[in-house]
Amino acid sequence: MALLANKTAIVTGASSGIGREVAKKFAKEGASVVLVARRAALLDTLVDEIADVGGKAVALAGDVRDERCAKHAVELAVGRFGGLDVAFNNAATMGALGSVTDITLDGWRDTLETNLTSAFLGAKYQIPALLARPHGSLIFTSSFVGYTVGFPGMAAYSASKAALVGLTRTLAAEYGPSGLRVNVLMPGGTDTEMGREAASKPEQKAFVESIHALKRMAHPEEIAKSALYLASDLSSFVTGTTLLVEGGVSITRT
Repeated sequence: MALLANKTAIVTGASSGIGREVAKKFAKEGASVVLVARRAALLDTLVDEIADVGGKAVALAGDVRDERCAKHAVELAVGRFGGLDVAFNNAATMGALGSVTDITLDGWRDTLETNLTSAFLGAKYQIPALLARPHGSLIFTSSFVGYTVGFPGMAAYSASKAALVGLTRTLAAEYGPSGLRVNVLMPGGTDTEMGREAASKPEQKAFVESIHALKRMAHPEEIAKSALYLASDLSSFVTGTTLLVEGGVSITRT
């Protein structure tokens, strides 16, 4: 039986990268998926791809920094598919880069709003719907940047991603008695649009690959497999954890 049969999931940042692969994986495993991102054309293409292989998905083009978007996503899940079982809050931006002394306040705020506040807004509206169904799973995507490794010039990004770990632990403790599991996925360097933006030159990519024990970057579908684990009953006794899917970057010194 499919791991997410008869379940409904929200995936933010679904138009590309990890979010896109997770949406496809969830749909393949039986979930009806609400796809959230800003790029409507890419979402529509993904809806068609999922439908072509027998899956169910609906697109919501919107800005995850907008509280109305978070509310509408849950309304779509409940109205179109009958409820909400899984929420994967994954939307992110590299945001403002550079020295802290050079980052503007607007740049700082925009990065935190996209990467952290959007997760708060998602959870705010997702949690009541998740609690209405048994075995709910709430997942955030963090990063090894700011948790395992500090990269110069990435203060806003790393601060926003590190904060998701604290948010996860608090929500896991708060809603564990009600049966809701809350976890955070911690990918290593991944071959996505954002990953290629961060390491755009051959020497930069080679460096990023070298700091992982596996000496390579992840493929997005590898991260999606771990998201599926956290979403499904395979992880029924896992909550409040930071799941490292980072190719050994945290233990490598060579």
